[in-house]
Amino acid sequence: MYDRTMLLELFLEIEEAIRRIERRFSGITSPDDFLRDDNGLDRLDGIAMMLVAIGKNIN
Repeated sequence: MYDRTMLLELFLEIEEAIRRIERRFSGITSPDDFLRDDNGLDRLDGIAMMLVAIGKNIN
């Protein structure tokens, strides 16, 4: 079982991951934007990694 401090830390990590996802989505207007160049692919990779981190924290 988690104590309150540990839960708070997990929620803060999830919140930070969401902020990063929002920042990486800025300027993306269509799915093709992710595939247009290396910058788009890097954004897609970063977003995917943040989603994995959120999933691990929730699990």
